[in-house]
Amino acid sequence: MAAGGFSKLPNGTVVVALNLPSPATPGGSVRVLVHAHNRARALTRLRNLGLRAVYLRGNAAPPTPDEITAVLHHPDGLIWRTAPVAGVTGGPELVQELWHPIRALLRRPAPQS
Repeated sequence: MAAGGFSKLPNGTVVVALNLPSPATPGGSVRVLVHAHNRARALTRLRNLGLRAVYLRGNAAPPTPDEITAVLHHPDGLIWRTAPVAGVTGGPELVQELWHPIRALLRRPAPQS
């Protein structure tokens, strides 16, 4: 089950954040943010992209204010980055990854010739 949560904004829309298993690296995870009119529509947007088994149970890991700002400023309202490892604190050697559009996560690798 994916950890996640949501935040309701003053205009009535919501930002949903989910930690999902990474399709690229086994054992890794990604943090996906979705901006939508309500929680159901946010999950529907992910399911329409092929992430069928996505559910939000509870509000254990809501989006941070920085994450909300990032998704609100993205034209698609759907972004991701590698999820931080639990228990690891940031230092000068740990660089924060930038947010990526969702199509970069779902892009199929080029066939090998």
